[in-house]
Amino acid sequence: MDRNLDTYLQQAASTGIGAEVERRWQRIAVDPVTLQVVGGALKAIAREMAEHLFRMAYSSIMRESRDIGAGILDFHGRQLCESDSTPMHCGSLPAYVRGIDRVHQGAYNDGDVILHNHPYHGASHSPDYGVLVPIMFDDLHIGFAGCTGHMVDIGAANPGFSVDVPDYFAEGQVIDAIKICEGGQRLPGVWSLIMSNVRTPEANTGDLEAMMACCELGVTRFRTLVEKYGLDTVMSCAEEWMDYGERLLRQRIQSLPDGEYPAPDGWLEDDGKHWGEKLRVATRVIVQGSDIIIDLSGSNEQVTTGFNCPFEGSVLPTANFAVRSLLLNEADEGSDVPQNDGVFRPVHVIAPKGSIFNPTPPRGCEARFTQINRIPDQVMQALANALPDQVTAGNSANVSCFAYSGETGSEHGGGADDYWVTIEVNEGSYGASTGRDGLDAIDNLMANTRNNPVEEMELGAPMICERYELRDDPPAAGRWRGGLGAIKRWRFLSPTRASSTGDNRSVDPPRGLFGGQPGLAGSICLNPGTERARELPAKVSNQPFAEGDLLEIRLVSGAGFGDPLERAPAAVLADVLDGYLDATLAERDYGVILTADGGSVDETATIELRRARKEQAS
Repeated sequence: MDRNLDTYLQQAASTGIGAEVERRWQRIAVDPVTLQVVGGALKAIAREMAEHLFRMAYSSIMRESRDIGAGILDFHGRQLCESDSTPMHCGSLPAYVRGIDRVHQGAYNDGDVILHNHPYHGASHSPDYGVLVPIMFDDLHIGFAGCTGHMVDIGAANPGFSVDVPDYFAEGQVIDAIKICEGGQRLPGVWSLIMSNVRTPEANTGDLEAMMACCELGVTRFRTLVEKYGLDTVMSCAEEWMDYGERLLRQRIQSLPDGEYPAPDGWLEDDGKHWGEKLRVATRVIVQGSDIIIDLSGSNEQVTTGFNCPFEGSVLPTANFAVRSLLLNEADEGSDVPQNDGVFRPVHVIAPKGSIFNPTPPRGCEARFTQINRIPDQVMQALANALPDQVTAGNSANVSCFAYSGETGSEHGGGADDYWVTIEVNEGSYGASTGRDGLDAIDNLMANTRNNPVEEMELGAPMICERYELRDDPPAAGRWRGGLGAIKRWRFLSPTRASSTGDNRSVDPPRGLFGGQPGLAGSICLNPGTERARELPAKVSNQPFAEGDLLEIRLVSGAGFGDPLERAPAAVLADVLDGYLDATLAERDYGVILTADGGSVDETATIELRRARKEQAS
């Protein structure tokens, strides 16, 4: 970004505490009790909206994986509340509002429903449909109820999604702020156009209906709140909560010394087409007073596949997530800080135009999962010395997402039955942190989706899971050990194709901190253990599999934190008894010697071995 940093901050901080914005209500003083009641109601509305969507959604990616977000925003698009679901979906809602408002210019009516997925105008990526419903009160437009969700298929060049595409048009149907209902009346021609251009019209229709119901519930609940307490009171409470969130986050930022905190360069394996040509991820954290800047300058230039990231809908929410989760952790001092526009205000991002984090049209940008997750992972590496008790060691920071598909045959007469498509989000693992081992087999960082149960997939697709458990490899050693990724094996019962996005971290495994060992790379293997075995890249586009083929997915394991020689011997013994390690590894990696029966620690021998190793190291 070619501008002086101070000038950039002045231009970016246009909505700080006390900033003058257009209001359609009068801001008044509110008492603490009312503030808490209204704040609790806002949080409950967003949570109920999300639960409504989970329960009504048709596809497993929304219903089981919970790849959705929901919340209430004011008419500016400032977020008042959001659901506790996938951070990417929630944090991107304001960008969706800005995207639709550039088209409609504030011209909304009661009963309008707007659908949007344009990746260069606010969408997190094109498969994430956004549904926005204006909230009217006494003929006054006061806000939006909004939700986003990942659709099974949007008519991309390949079923589900693919990485190897020439531009964003090949990633699926672009829906740019289109009204699918107007004034309470459904527009059947628009619905028909959308659903006749996807491979899964039944699933998409069911999911879209659920998203509309989610937003309609939000409108009803928010109007009820305004009717009970009055518009001025409710919106004044919302303003107070936004300012409160901003004030606390700025205080936490100011507790850090001003300066620049660079992370070691990270590397991605490839762009999904040019195998072996790794891509650079450069991250620098700048602290200046009460503002924090994530500078991605130096990261790789944009690529010619879909392996780029929408800046507004994906990169900005990720930076906000990275800072919020570190400085105002909801499990600790940030428990009473709502996630709203206030905590967005002190966080800024610099990403040069034409880079993988700020591509220019018409570059594709659907496959942005992995790059996005590397941002918070590297932010923690950058701030490790400043915040040693808040950061984790290297995480899997990789979303291994597969879209499996096949043709059902002509006996169904065509139409909705031509294809089956199902989406799977595989788990990675967390790196260790102060006082905690890394979590095993869990989606992490910006993704945070649930796993799709194998039983669910087996019911809806001609596939059978033959293995699903933790990796056999030992976890990364450390005073606190890294988490283990999972291993999964799928047998295909009929000809199947698959597209995937991800990164096995083969060129840049998760990095250990303060003496902890690095994590383990993942792998994708076709027909392992046979003469037909061959390794596949983490990113494939419409890869064919024959009936009977076996696909093994081995997920990335997180890194260790702290010197392994300082791990409690009892914890090492517990890992041996739980099958994470054997006695040989306990001695080799941790300097812990077990008794002959393997049931307890030989404390004297362990003390002597650890002392000798530390003397040798010094």
